[in-house]
Amino acid sequence: MLDSVRDSYIDGYADALATVLHDAEATDATGRPVPVDEVVRWAAAAARRAHDSSHKLMFVGNGGSATTASHMATDFNKNGNLRTLSLNDSSMLTCLANDYSFADVFAKQVEFHATRGDILVAISSSGKSPNILNAVKAARALGCTILTMSGFAPDNPLRREGDMNVYLPSDLYGIVEIGHLAVCHAIVDYSMDQDGRGAARRRD
Repeated sequence: MLDSVRDSYIDGYADALATVLHDAEATDATGRPVPVDEVVRWAAAAARRAHDSSHKLMFVGNGGSATTASHMATDFNKNGNLRTLSLNDSSMLTCLANDYSFADVFAKQVEFHATRGDILVAISSSGKSPNILNAVKAARALGCTILTMSGFAPDNPLRREGDMNVYLPSDLYGIVEIGHLAVCHAIVDYSMDQDGRGAARRRD
């Protein structure tokens, strides 16, 4: 009996994740709907152009999204051969929160590190985190390209701020966070396929 309950729950969870990825929405800077597949291709190409012109990607996120930021910075560097930073070092975050405010912990780092031509990937399940929105504002002022990933309410402010925006229609943290991770993996895996090195599944 326990096994059947467990299987039923996992099946339902897997179905929920598949549904939210299938129903994901994407928009460009004007709010025009675009296919999510187009965003994956656009992001991979933009990342490669940035790297080849000596620019970089920067990932920001809070909580579970911070782990996605760290995970993706590792994979984009190691597997994707793309110059990438995650702006969530604990010493830096506590320093900036203490000296400025928590709302500025990512914006200040963008000001420290970003140059025109860099890319900011801003991840927030709610799309309402002030420090993520402030990072986007700082990156925009410096001439960066911006990709946003959000969830929860369809009118969240973050999904209006990027050059491309991915929105997952769910109010479940776990589903949104795993969904964002899946989209990020799709970008780096697609980039690897495009440059002839094959997807990460074929690597050690």
